[in-house]
Amino acid sequence: MTGPGPGVAGRGASTERAGRLPGAQLRVALLTREYPPDVYGGAGVHVAYLARELAGLVDLTVHCQGEARPGAVAHQPWDLLAGANAALQTISADLSMTAAVGDADLVHSHTWYANLAGHLASLLYGVPHVVTVHSLEPLRPWKAEQLGGGYALSSWCERVAVESAAAVVAVSARMRADVLAAYPAVPPDRIRVIRNGIDAREYAPDPGTDVLSRWGLDPLLPIVLFVGRITRQKGLPVLLRAAASLAPEAQLVLCAGQPDTAELAAEVADLVTSLQATRPGVVWIPEMLPKRDVIQLLSHATAFACPSLYEPLGIVNLEAMACGTAVVASRVGGIPEVVADGETGLLVPPDDPAALAAALNALVSDSGRAASMGRAGRKRAVAEFGWDAIAAQTTALYAELTR
Repeated sequence: MTGPGPGVAGRGASTERAGRLPGAQLRVALLTREYPPDVYGGAGVHVAYLARELAGLVDLTVHCQGEARPGAVAHQPWDLLAGANAALQTISADLSMTAAVGDADLVHSHTWYANLAGHLASLLYGVPHVVTVHSLEPLRPWKAEQLGGGYALSSWCERVAVESAAAVVAVSARMRADVLAAYPAVPPDRIRVIRNGIDAREYAPDPGTDVLSRWGLDPLLPIVLFVGRITRQKGLPVLLRAAASLAPEAQLVLCAGQPDTAELAAEVADLVTSLQATRPGVVWIPEMLPKRDVIQLLSHATAFACPSLYEPLGIVNLEAMACGTAVVASRVGGIPEVVADGETGLLVPPDDPAALAAALNALVSDSGRAASMGRAGRKRAVAEFGWDAIAAQTTALYAELTR
């Protein structure tokens, strides 16, 4: 096990803390489940880029869960809990994190997987705890399929942390409203909106076609692209049902893996098989692709499809926009704060295959309109969603809480 184990005091674990010297950088412990190279969702992407920018502004230590890796202190579940519910294993890793952050001036946790560690550290060491909410457990009841009784534990971890935090960062204005609705005990002035961002130098149009060739795609034909995990939240079955009505010339590319449950994996597999039996050009890529490959696929897509049923903001839409691609997305959560309807893409009602198919076909049949939306999307991503500005807002919040 990397990091302190059960009953082992972590670095600076005493409740007697040394104060920060005048002029010294603020010591911040960033607590997360995901950290490169083990990143599978939007929260992990957020943490990776935020940490990169914060490193030059504060004295930063990243604590993650899983195997040891460069740039972070890794914490693993206790061996005695092998085979136990996944939520219980996560809580044991949270205890290890708590023991390891005793010399921090402030702790900042991301998602329920690390929220309890931040909350306990705040109690134990008397430091402010900042929680960034990338989603809310009460709004994701389908997680019970994945966690079983652990969903009650994950919900408790999130609730106690959010309601006790010195500040809650919402990644969109819609998410702020959701926090207030789900957790009315949180004072509204504790909730700050600091949006997700994009590195538009890294996510930029790639004119190459080698990745397309590798997957048998024709760059001269329209491409509808989906990138995301196989989870109820992302709405992949909605897209697959809509695809039955896609224009016949459109190619459908599904970069979709890591199913939440075996049942959902089987449902998606059945839908893909049925679709492939009725039309050509349906390509399913179940493995995690290198970032460069995803960027090239995004760059050549006529439209990026985001059929999410719930999405606090949707970094993947920013990635598509930065690559110059029009987005067709559900009008849910924070998506309308990213995708400007009629300008950088089209918004449709959630869980509506017919509306999704109609919007996708509108762009497939009008490549000029799709390209114009793509150019407007990149311009918006560059102008409004830079990570440097997001890091500056975050450090300003830290300073306010530690004055």
